[in-house]
Amino acid sequence: MSIAAGHEAAPDQQDPRSLSTRAARNLATTTKSAPQMQGKSSRWVTRTLPWVQTDGGTYRVNRRLTYTVGDGKIAFDQAGAQVRVVPAELTELWILRGYDDAPVLEALAGRFVQRDVEPGDVVAQEGTPATHVYLVAHGRVHRTSEGAYGGTDLLGVLSDGDKFGEQYLLEEDPSWEFTVQAATACTLLELPREDFAALVADSASLAAQLDHIRALPEHRQNKQGEAEIALASGHSGEPDLPATFADYQLRPREYELSVAQTVLMVHSRVADLYNKPMNQTEQQLRLTIEALRERQESELVNNREFGLLHNADFSQRFDTHSGPPTPDDLDDLLTMRRSTRFLYAHPRAIAAFAKECNKRGLPMDSADLDGHRVPAWRGVPLLPCGKIPVSAQRTSSIIAVRTGEDDEGVIGLHQTGLPDEVEPGLNARFMGIDQKGIISYLVSTYFSAAVLVPDALGVLENVEIAPRA
Repeated sequence: MSIAAGHEAAPDQQDPRSLSTRAARNLATTTKSAPQMQGKSSRWVTRTLPWVQTDGGTYRVNRRLTYTVGDGKIAFDQAGAQVRVVPAELTELWILRGYDDAPVLEALAGRFVQRDVEPGDVVAQEGTPATHVYLVAHGRVHRTSEGAYGGTDLLGVLSDGDKFGEQYLLEEDPSWEFTVQAATACTLLELPREDFAALVADSASLAAQLDHIRALPEHRQNKQGEAEIALASGHSGEPDLPATFADYQLRPREYELSVAQTVLMVHSRVADLYNKPMNQTEQQLRLTIEALRERQESELVNNREFGLLHNADFSQRFDTHSGPPTPDDLDDLLTMRRSTRFLYAHPRAIAAFAKECNKRGLPMDSADLDGHRVPAWRGVPLLPCGKIPVSAQRTSSIIAVRTGEDDEGVIGLHQTGLPDEVEPGLNARFMGIDQKGIISYLVSTYFSAAVLVPDALGVLENVEIAPRA
């Protein structure tokens, strides 16, 4: 018997002497994998947030009343990407010092319109009519003027809580005496002079205020800006104790559960005939659920109403010192809150941070999280999140969170016990079979996230991730 290498007959062999492997496969049962999905990620944000049952579909965050009148800065209420000035803070405008007509201040606050500008945009041009008053909610603008010898003089830098243009409210046909240009991406609130004049005409108290500016009354707040709770300590005898109460926000933030949905369609012929060795409907549902969970992770980071990037308080955002994420930058980010539990960053941002550590000869830490060894800094896990966007300028962000209701941190919101629930907070409801024999399932997941106090969430912005030439 002769033996030769190889398993197939030569292409030019006319009379094969045994069954070919190609033909034999028609009678064989292959060993196959379940359908694979390349778009599946680690989803660390979803895995690390503590999830709170939200039976009513809405979660209300009650906080102590927080504002600081008399510090020269204006405070704002944030609801995702939407910003509104705190009415009482308008007394920081010099023409409203001491003014206490709350309904008028409320009406005036409602007339401010949000405006988002990009770096380099000119907000006000020297010599043009001054038609608006501006409040800087977030960002940095430069106030400049044409110099005596044709150059440009920098008159000042305005940032979060500053204002400009208020000095023109009492003038007739004023013009800007300087130019205001955005140095970074900014969120501004603008008030047209016409709207202010209309409100003055309708309010006798506001008209009287413009004639007589009263002294600012004393307001007591703690260092976080919360209304102070009066206490007494170290006394002896029977002195009169102070009476106090903890004031609350009158309009607390409410988070409604968001939804991600899709309709899964499976032909009945496929479901009937091709269910071995794997159930086709189950595999289709599994892949659909993975896609929904990926969308959920993206929404938790990027949604303008409740996403982490848009819900960070302006006081908890800052830029890197030099562009790339350095150990100094992450140290600053960690010190802005107590008990930071997790850091989230794009994988390329983590790589950029590792390179900066290598330049300084500093080793990165590692931490054990659910049986995984993950990078860390100062003992805080630094978790990859590919859902954090990278801009066209090759910059990204790093998010720091304190988590949990008991620790006044960041929490996830969902509702379990749904009809036809497949996973917590996710259900698949049978919708019927159409005339073409296609079976439909409505697959839905309900979720949101809430920041209980502002310092629970911080963002390091404009993190440069591309290597410099």
